[in-house]
Amino acid sequence: MVSIQALTKRYGPFVAVDGLSLEIGRGQLFGFLGPNGAGKTTTIKMLVGLLRPTSGRAAVTGHDVVTEPEAAKAAIGYVPDSATLYDKLTAREFLEFSGDLYHLDRPTRNRRIATLLGLFELTPRADELLSAYSRGMRQKVSLAAALLHEPQVIFLDEPTVGLDPRSARLMKDILLDLCRDGRTVFVSTHILEIAERMCSHIGIINQGRLVTAGPVAEILHRDGGSESLEHVFLELTGSEAGEDIGPLLAELER
Repeated sequence: MVSIQALTKRYGPFVAVDGLSLEIGRGQLFGFLGPNGAGKTTTIKMLVGLLRPTSGRAAVTGHDVVTEPEAAKAAIGYVPDSATLYDKLTAREFLEFSGDLYHLDRPTRNRRIATLLGLFELTPRADELLSAYSRGMRQKVSLAAALLHEPQVIFLDEPTVGLDPRSARLMKDILLDLCRDGRTVFVSTHILEIAERMCSHIGIINQGRLVTAGPVAEILHRDGGSESLEHVFLELTGSEAGEDIGPLLAELER
């Protein structure tokens, strides 16, 4: 469903993503993990066609994202880390606008909108302006818009940011249902506990380079042992776990 071959993005001398190669299959919930600045968002933006790679190739459902952008984007749903919505539209109007962009006929569009508004518990406020929505509610509208055309691959960049525990659980259940239905979900997150519980496969990127990828169970049981995802993540990204910050706090208090 997603094929990435030596994908690279440079900004002058700075290499944001360095020779990334991945194959992600149908029905996988793939967690893309890494420290701040590791290249996660840059990778996602290249995969959804918002950034042009410096070199390498990426394809979604067999369509090259650079040479076949319309076919690739028709198969993609995308939720950025900060939802950009039109504040002067209501949630219903925004979803109608999104459906029109994908050329959905009106009966299909309206039926799907009603279903998604109900699924995300937005129906009571569907006709309020988006300017009155909280960040979590805007995130749910953004995901509803991404699902409206029934994409085969859904990319989400930090999807649980701003969500309360109930909404985060709802988001998780929806993503798992999508995978059971044969869709592929590619999600970037900083919350390792969510990735460990939810994802079937993960990849860890550090300084633009992929350091490991595969089924979660295999990565957690490397060398015959059983480790937490946090331990594996900190080890592979060169982070220090349990660093004593007492001396630094004492210095601040001086």
